[in-house]
Amino acid sequence: MLHRFLLAAGLWSAALAAPAAPEYDLVVYGGTASGVMTAISAARQGASVALIEPTGHLGGMVTGGLSATDFGRKEVVGGIAREFYRRLGKVYNEPITWYPEPHVAERVLNEMLKEPSVTVFLNSRLREKTGVEKDGKRIRSITMEDGRSFTARVFADCGYEGDLMAQAGVTYTWGREGQDEFGESLAGVRERTPKHQFKVNVKARGADGKLLPEIQGTGKGVPGSADRKVQAYNFRLCMTTNKDNMVPFPKPPDYDPARYELLARMIEAHVEKEGRPPRVRDLMHPFRIKGGKTDTNNNGAFSTDYIGGNWDYPDADYATREKIWQEHYNYVAGFLWFLSHDERVPKELRDEMNRWGLAKDEFTDTNHWPRQLYVREARRMRGEYVMTQADIQTSRTKEDSIGMGSYNSDSHNVQRIENEQGFAENEGDMQVRVEPYEIPYRILLPKREEVENLLVPVTLSATHVAYSTLRMEPVYMIMGQAAGVAAQMAAERGIPVHDIDIRALQAVLRASGGVLTYDERMADEEAVPAGADNRQTTAVR
Repeated sequence: MLHRFLLAAGLWSAALAAPAAPEYDLVVYGGTASGVMTAISAARQGASVALIEPTGHLGGMVTGGLSATDFGRKEVVGGIAREFYRRLGKVYNEPITWYPEPHVAERVLNEMLKEPSVTVFLNSRLREKTGVEKDGKRIRSITMEDGRSFTARVFADCGYEGDLMAQAGVTYTWGREGQDEFGESLAGVRERTPKHQFKVNVKARGADGKLLPEIQGTGKGVPGSADRKVQAYNFRLCMTTNKDNMVPFPKPPDYDPARYELLARMIEAHVEKEGRPPRVRDLMHPFRIKGGKTDTNNNGAFSTDYIGGNWDYPDADYATREKIWQEHYNYVAGFLWFLSHDERVPKELRDEMNRWGLAKDEFTDTNHWPRQLYVREARRMRGEYVMTQADIQTSRTKEDSIGMGSYNSDSHNVQRIENEQGFAENEGDMQVRVEPYEIPYRILLPKREEVENLLVPVTLSATHVAYSTLRMEPVYMIMGQAAGVAAQMAAERGIPVHDIDIRALQAVLRASGGVLTYDERMADEEAVPAGADNRQTTAVR
């Protein structure tokens, strides 16, 4: 193995690099939960690893509010991912915990990183446009905004945006493929969107004849056609009704109640139809997690998903993404403020809303607001193998399996339009059950002729339809573990990541408890936390 220039195990480093930059076996860019697992698995195999995270915290959505873990079939979550949930269980004095508090999840991830030889660099973002240096088909080094460079034999892009991948010249896409491109019946614009849809008719235009705010246009497009639109993002809010651990919802800057006119009309129509106002649970999904808190997600036609507000995000520059982040904050915070303060909201609903607030002991350095925007989907690589609808429905076994997925094929709404009847209508939500399917190693690989020493376990090679189930955090972690082991193998032998011994990789994964294939006799031996709802629901994603 290469000579290791490592600081003490688990040291958080923000100091300037020495004049001679260290060379690692593996550099992981992106400290998402997948990135953490990539780093840990490589280090446990003996590799020297640098884990670089653009922000000041590790874990991405796993520590950023998504605490209602999207496990699908719990029994297929194996390897280091399952180790993580078991370690959470020890904190809560139970065999395994799937619904932890965000700060506890972050603490456990940090503890896991202190064990192997991983050097962590926080607040280090890839230099824009010129951050990747290549020598032919190999990435030679990457450079951060502060000028620090990192060289390695192998690199892994574990960010939600795929910035390293993109700068390395890897082919990628975003948005939705059409049905014809890969023969996918679920692809493209959806003809019918029954879930998270308006249950009452609400006129899409105001008295002035103009479309109301938060409606993007008229007509959804031709069913099955492709577009560059992206499923909605939101923040997964950690809320509580515990007055001793609560701060009130913030009022966002430049708050304008007029942008919620559609919501006000929807509530009025609900009252007229049902004889009562909607409940909080009708307008969002406050899923109970540990500590008397929630992972609050989108639910219904007009909720915390900022539909249409993210279309430019996947391929945008940093400044544009920061603007989009702020716009999402303004929208979601304004949504909460409107429901809890606006006189057009029935007092019964306002009173219920005001029993809630943000958890005071979470996200303490960001005014208790989640640090991580829920980037459900951004860029997607076009690599050695493109995983499609067939791979999650009919062709579910793979010779190069590195793990399994099992959650619904699940995409949030993509757009809100005025339909032919003149009413507001959402389009794009897709919820189709799948059976456990095997994940091929090939979807982590760029095309061989483009880059030979890069692994991509988050913005991986899949269509929108297949990505809609692969995008769950336990699956990201499973793929991250495989990427870390593969990186160590490639670095040790000095070969392209495409040429590692897949059987040897699979053996290592199985030895750590990885689940690479499904046996109907499999059963999860560990109990679900008391009081937890283990069903896949349409709202917990």
